[in-house]
Amino acid sequence: MNQSQTNSERPTGGRQLAIGDIHGCLTQLSDLLEQVVPTGDDRIVFLGDYVDRGPESAGVIGFLLDFRRQFPTTVFLRGNHEQMFLDYLAGADPTMFLNNGGAETLESYRRADAWPIPEEHLSFIASSALYHETAEHIFVHAGLRAGLPLSQQNPEDLIWIRREFLDADYHWGKVIVFGHTPQQTPLLTDNRIGLDTGCVYGRQLTCCDVATRQIWQAKS
Repeated sequence: MNQSQTNSERPTGGRQLAIGDIHGCLTQLSDLLEQVVPTGDDRIVFLGDYVDRGPESAGVIGFLLDFRRQFPTTVFLRGNHEQMFLDYLAGADPTMFLNNGGAETLESYRRADAWPIPEEHLSFIASSALYHETAEHIFVHAGLRAGLPLSQQNPEDLIWIRREFLDADYHWGKVIVFGHTPQQTPLLTDNRIGLDTGCVYGRQLTCCDVATRQIWQAKS
């Protein structure tokens, strides 16, 4: 796996926004951004898991491509579901992908008459970053392994780790902003911000201004 990354600061005068796991919930994504009203001064970080389980994975990727054209400084992180999709497309055993919501992703592309997957969609997913770092925050899909600096993290951990990260009493020197593990409500502690609030499971999609910790949500 390519340890792609981004490393840039918050735009002067803008907000640093992070959005949790979407999982094919296109309606909620659109509703959420209507509330947030992003501008060109903002920096938006999507935390990954755009596809699988929900009904409109193909539509979500198309929406995000349009969003990137409008807001080219947007950061798109890779989730474990994007990695499973890439592995499937590369010819890996399809069992894990299909058993974790991949069948719904394939059906969404077929309904859109967009299979095989459009090259623009494939390039978008393949170019997603594994983390994004600023002066005060580290954005990552799943989390980090305790005791290791960011440069030494295993790429698999960045998109898959769960309990070893959540249960660790460790501070990486910056606030970790992550998704991956569904929460009933956003997790807001001194050193962690967790924004997967289970939209695809009937709860809500969440955006957070990580500087002020203002929250916006769109209900499922």
